[in-house]
Amino acid sequence: MKTQKEIIYKNLAKYYDRIFSWKNYESDANKIKLLIKKYKKSEGNNLLEVACGTGMHIQYFRDSFSILATDLNQSMLSIAQKRNPDVKFKKANMVDLNLSKKFDVILCLFASIGYVKNYKNLHKTIENFSRHLKKGGIVIIEPWFSESSYVTGSPNMTTYSDENIKISRLCVFKKKGIISITDMHYLIAERDKEVTHYIDRHELAMFDTGMVLDIMMKNELTASFLRKGLLKDRDLFIGVKK
Repeated sequence: MKTQKEIIYKNLAKYYDRIFSWKNYESDANKIKLLIKKYKKSEGNNLLEVACGTGMHIQYFRDSFSILATDLNQSMLSIAQKRNPDVKFKKANMVDLNLSKKFDVILCLFASIGYVKNYKNLHKTIENFSRHLKKGGIVIIEPWFSESSYVTGSPNMTTYSDENIKISRLCVFKKKGIISITDMHYLIAERDKEVTHYIDRHELAMFDTGMVLDIMMKNELTASFLRKGLLKDRDLFIGVKK
């Protein structure tokens, strides 16, 4: 079986929400709203979500914000648009983001920042976030694991099942330098179809916390680090535009 890169965002996008059905997006959104209320100094309600995926978080922000959302993968954007028909979506890469608009809130969640892979791209991305923020606006970034918290070797398995489909996912963890390498083995059994097996590789950077904060501060952001900001083992970076 040939290993492919990030097919869950492309070929397997239709299964994405089932695979991550364990995630409580509403709880995340409620916590983020409290952080926005606490830290944001600008007066508006324009929100940009970068790497929005299938738009699961967005549905819980629509009542409070005017939203523009971006993602690199059209398959994910198509699902997000159907879920949130009143929201504007745009295909864009966070590394060279240029929307000709400023926002009060920028969100980059679910460890998506790790996909920029190196510090050069991280500099560019955070510079883009700062450039798209109004003065007093807030950016919230949920990072991938750090090198010290990332555990290699031991496989992790999750499953999903309903009357029409069963999905098993086994993840194997490796690393090379600051890059984590996760091979996700999927077995997908749909009613009246053959069982299919996919190997999906994800490579994300494990950025140093101090270096991220330094990059944020160099880009006109008053930066802070919130340990266990959403999930029990995931942190948050918060930046407010000076």
